[in-house]
Amino acid sequence: MRALGRHILAEAYDCDPAVLDDVNLVESIMVEAALAAGAEIRQVAFHKFAPQGVSGVVVISESHLTIHTWPELGYAAIDVFTCGDHVDPWDACHYIFEHLRAGRVAATETQRGILDEHDTPKLQPVALRRDAAG
Repeated sequence: MRALGRHILAEAYDCDPAVLDDVNLVESIMVEAALAAGAEIRQVAFHKFAPQGVSGVVVISESHLTIHTWPELGYAAIDVFTCGDHVDPWDACHYIFEHLRAGRVAATETQRGILDEHDTPKLQPVALRRDAAG
């Protein structure tokens, strides 16, 4: 079996609130993290919330990097998904952690697109729930 991609979900705590609330700086950190990992950037979109916080995405040929920040809590939720073998998502994560000045982090890696010998996705069935209006 093989995986099509690697997906890291990361929590960055005790970050510098001034960094987390600066849309230009957060965008620069995320773009540079993608480049540091060897990714090819396709599109970039970031938004500054009022009164505080930033959300953004860096779309890369290999998938994406996303972030949402809570400056008032010194916290950022980070998502790095890469496909293929030439980009290491951990390189991007370490760059982000360092530049957000994270005091502590928690992260988990999930392999995406696990394929068997017949290249059939290994999916677990899930029950979909609809609301009453649904």
